[in-house]
Amino acid sequence: MAERAEAARELTTDRYIVRWSPTIPERPAFPPRQKRMEAQVTNWEKDLATSGLQLRLAPGAHGQVVAGEMRMPDGSWIVFKTRESVQVWQFAIERTLVALVPALLLLTLGALLIRGTLLPLRKLIHAIGRVGSSEGVNVVEEEGTAEIRGLIHAFNGMQRRIHELIENRTQALAAVGHDLRTPLARLQLRLEGVGDEDSRRAMQDDIGEMDDMIASLLTFLKGEDDPEPAVAVDVAVMAATLVEDATDRGREARYSGPPHLEWVARPSMLRRALSNLIENALHYGKTVQVSLVQDSNELILRVEDDGPGIPPDQIEEALRPFVRLDVERGRNTKGMGLGLAIVQQAVALEKGKLTLANAPTGGLVAEIRLPG
Repeated sequence: MAERAEAARELTTDRYIVRWSPTIPERPAFPPRQKRMEAQVTNWEKDLATSGLQLRLAPGAHGQVVAGEMRMPDGSWIVFKTRESVQVWQFAIERTLVALVPALLLLTLGALLIRGTLLPLRKLIHAIGRVGSSEGVNVVEEEGTAEIRGLIHAFNGMQRRIHELIENRTQALAAVGHDLRTPLARLQLRLEGVGDEDSRRAMQDDIGEMDDMIASLLTFLKGEDDPEPAVAVDVAVMAATLVEDATDRGREARYSGPPHLEWVARPSMLRRALSNLIENALHYGKTVQVSLVQDSNELILRVEDDGPGIPPDQIEEALRPFVRLDVERGRNTKGMGLGLAIVQQAVALEKGKLTLANAPTGGLVAEIRLPG
């Protein structure tokens, strides 16, 4: 017995106090046993499950210490106690951290895998938004899983075919427009030899109409491929000049707005858009009112007429290319139904917005809003 007591004292360290007892030690009713702690210890070391291990928190010099006892195979007992005080919440935090470490590693690994999978998709979505633009073919690098690589490969082939179709169409129609203008120029020269004034005037009108149709078609087909750069342009002078041109032709047109207002835009496209709106208003109405205002960081161009307006259910249809809403005029109508489509295209190039609405007093109100 003395040897066992001496062996137990030798097991004592600066962190643990170990004692040997030949009989079961007195077990106080308070403080209560830490059965949860006991279960964790026996789960870690299965051989202790039959040792009658008991653990409790006992008062110490500077707080609570862990105390307990366990039965030896010969029926004697080992009694032990920690020297340093501990707190229950420290054990809970340590166990929580131990459980969180693998969870955090799995979450990090999962996030990296998801990011690696979604990155090619984000590149693909960005490229899809630019298909058909003037930037040309934007080849997306084939990366990611096998399915995503296959999707990107199919997309790259599709956008090449789309751009080839657009380029071939534009080149073909531009060539047709150029070829048509050559005989028109010859007809213009031959008109000088026509003696009948009425016939010459009628033929001159037809040639002018055909030339305008070709110009409108080529303008519409150029679309975003128009190389015209955006520069500072005096929109007020542009609007006032177009109104003066209308009044010089004997039409009733008015301009209201500042005498000068510079805005960064594509001058030719913006002039064509405003001219189309004015001509459209003069065609359907007797008077046209053009107004220009700057609201905060936005430019507002408004063209109003006193015509019949557009049925509300046909406003969106009116913005489509090659569409004529006036059925009674049929094919005798000048132009190709591209006037408003060109306006919308020009406004889209400036990241602006075109809206059509019927005025309460009658007539159509066309409004262009350009951001600064």
